[in-house]
Amino acid sequence: MSTVAGAAPAAGYHQSFVRRLGALQLRFPILQILILAATYAYGVWSLPGLGTWPSIKLILVVAALAGLAATGQTLLILMGGFDLSIAGFIVASGLIVTQVKEAWGIPFWVALLVALVTAVAFGAMAGQICHRLQIQPLIVTLAVGTIVVGLAQTQTPAGLSYGGNAPDWLVKLASPSTKTFGIDLPPLVAIWIVVAIALTIFLHRTVPGRQLLATGAQPRAAEYSLIRTRRVWTLTFVFSAVAATFVGLAVAGFGGAITVDAGNPYLFQSVIAVIVGGTIFGGPGDYLRTILGALFVTVVNIVLVGKGVSQAESQIVFGIAILVVVSFYGRERRLRDRM
Repeated sequence: MSTVAGAAPAAGYHQSFVRRLGALQLRFPILQILILAATYAYGVWSLPGLGTWPSIKLILVVAALAGLAATGQTLLILMGGFDLSIAGFIVASGLIVTQVKEAWGIPFWVALLVALVTAVAFGAMAGQICHRLQIQPLIVTLAVGTIVVGLAQTQTPAGLSYGGNAPDWLVKLASPSTKTFGIDLPPLVAIWIVVAIALTIFLHRTVPGRQLLATGAQPRAAEYSLIRTRRVWTLTFVFSAVAATFVGLAVAGFGGAITVDAGNPYLFQSVIAVIVGGTIFGGPGDYLRTILGALFVTVVNIVLVGKGVSQAESQIVFGIAILVVVSFYGRERRLRDRM
């Protein structure tokens, strides 16, 4: 009897510890931080030069591209939506500011304005269709992304798949070797830091940000609270399209040119960054988790490539990571069920 009595408190303590650990993980992405640190430490140990500052800058720039591509995706997933048009807007933007600009004979800033107007129009259309007609965002955004790429391609001479060269200043902006105001930090990374701070403040310290979280947590309750959920959906889709448009500029600068499939990796990485970071559909989550997810995707991918792992095997690794994270966070009640 004494053995059984002693085992019961021990089991109860173990369950209590696991629950507290799970609750702490929901508040702070401890597991993601530990895995990221362990992966990078292994890479530094096994791959010569990965721990040098030039290599770190390259990692940060690549992670910044994925993280910036995931800005709109983060907000949409928090709201309960999804965006497959990110790749399309990245490619369309890159084509417009390179190839289409040359074909039309217009300045860069005019081409950028055309790309932004296109993003706003199609982003708003996607948000309106998804909310008003209650059509799955995956279907709508897939169609929108295909349309914008097609429109950009029809304006390229002879339907070329490759855009012209990006402006020199854009190449320098996306280069890991460029300094920011004399500081040895790539400008793209500095921009990512500013965006991260702005999004964090927006989500947790502004009324529109709280309205977005409320819309994702419980749409009907949000409407009863006089939140115009259709406007929230529309503006969030517009933001995602505009953000992808600017990422298209960075991708064109980073690669020096743009191809019709240049946006596909960033669509894939944006989804992984958000989900592996711990943000789930309808909340909870935030952009800081997405930053960890983007760093995780980048570091793991670089280590796998350095070890000679094929792309197919890398996809298996990322697929397992998604399943593990979804399984863990899926055990918890959704935010809407806790309200």
